[in-house]
Amino acid sequence: MEPNQDGREQDESGPGIAVVRAPVTLAHLRGLAEGMFGDLVKAVVDVGQGIMAIGGELHADEEALLITAGSSQGDLWGINLYPDRYEGPDFIEFDSMINVRPSQGNRTRSVDDPAIRVAIAGIVARLVRP
Repeated sequence: MEPNQDGREQDESGPGIAVVRAPVTLAHLRGLAEGMFGDLVKAVVDVGQGIMAIGGELHADEEALLITAGSSQGDLWGINLYPDRYEGPDFIEFDSMINVRPSQGNRTRSVDDPAIRVAIAGIVARLVRP
């Protein structure tokens, strides 16, 4: 995959899904939200590599793309981003079916480990700019 000029790599398997390695703008996220769900963007964050995938209809599609790109499934966590809540506590919602992993001690759709939540928030803060 070739990176776009804004640091995203376009997925060949479907429109809209992109791997984010360099910062994207809040305006870009707003555009994705408006085109898909209205107020949110689904994302999967790789806490091992410090990257994320955005723009998919399902977290599972973004997860599959990241695994194909070399991510380890155990490092991938599904979240939702609400662009209109950017500087508030509700900007990141830790909720996805891909997060249910009893073998890793995560028995809910949320991200139960506070340290992983902090890592996810740090990656998102680095990759999303106003």
